Amino acid sequence: MDFRLTEEQEFFQRTVADTVDRMIMPHVEQIDESDEFPMELWKEFTSLGYLGLRYPEELGGMAADAVTSMIFYEEMSRASIGFAQSVIMNMLMGTHLVYRWGSDEIKERCLLPAIRGEKISTVCFTEDQSGSDLAGTRTSAKKVDGGWVLNGTKNWITNGPLADFATVLATTDPAKGMKALNFFLVEKGTPGFSAGQVLHKLGCRGTVTGELVFEDVFVPDENLLGAEEGKGVVYLGEILNEIRCMTGAMGIGLARTAFDDGLDYARKRVAFGRTIGEFQLIRAKFAEMATEMEAARMLLYKAAWMIDQGEQPKLEAAMAKMFSVEMCCKVVDEVTRIYGANGFAHEYGPQRYFRDARFLLYGGGTHEILKNFLGKEIVGGR
Repeated sequence: MDFRLTEEQEFFQRTVADTVDRMIMPHVEQIDESDEFPMELWKEFTSLGYLGLRYPEELGGMAADAVTSMIFYEEMSRASIGFAQSVIMNMLMGTHLVYRWGSDEIKERCLLPAIRGEKISTVCFTEDQSGSDLAGTRTSAKKVDGGWVLNGTKNWITNGPLADFATVLATTDPAKGMKALNFFLVEKGTPGFSAGQVLHKLGCRGTVTGELVFEDVFVPDENLLGAEEGKGVVYLGEILNEIRCMTGAMGIGLARTAFDDGLDYARKRVAFGRTIGEFQLIRAKFAEMATEMEAARMLLYKAAWMIDQGEQPKLEAAMAKMFSVEMCCKVVDEVTRIYGANGFAHEYGPQRYFRDARFLLYGGGTHEILKNFLGKEIVGGR
């Protein structure tokens, strides 16, 4: 067993951390307060080439492994969770199926500009009546001569109102449930494809989230992303473990920022003639937080390592996502308590950490769904 990062990974970690500290950290409060997508920051950051982290070098990528990717997700999430979510959507969920199944023309038109940061992508799963329950998808795809016609509305779509193209989950037959799900590429400007309501969120601000509407949207046959119909869930399964690990890595990154902030405050805040960090109960909080952060990191990076070994760590990835995010929620809550009443004030960081952590509870599967999945796998039965 070797838990050390390679020299290349350590150098990458230092480089990304420095970039985040220098380029993103100065804008975090402004992004949260304005809740506006920071387009100039997007252009500056994406010009560095990180959006191609997981893609081959011949496409302008870095061909990084899963562990290296987790390093990136963790470091990015120390700053603005909203900005990090927009970036990660473009480099993983929003582009994977285009890379995997798109034609050369589609890759040239969509994937390569997305890797360069010139186009913004998204993926569309969620609907009002179907989030975790993908079998409840009601956005329809009807076969017609030369292509497909899509109808429906997707909600809670990260980058949605800004997206230049979307990978859309739709059903060809609602009665067949999961066996009729397919992914389709829909590009901005396609007749009938429009942005609906923009959602105003408690946290994860600065990323634009909202509805995408499909009204008799025609897409050609080549926009069906996959080798055959009805395999949408199978194709999603190719990256689901990495998506769950990624969400866990975001939780670890946010927890690190909250922990460091709380530690700095505890060392400076004086009460009863000494710093509050000298009180036993405050020290106990840091002992517990540090232990759970380390446990989360070990679980997460083990799952990522398994992905790199060609395994399918379904249990480990689900555990890593659930444990890391629950740890994050605990850490940010404890830091608000360490700050006392100041943790409730917008002038200090803990209230932002507390709000942002809630967003991570839902992506990659709610924890109620993950517990049910894990329990079924462990216990057996229906």
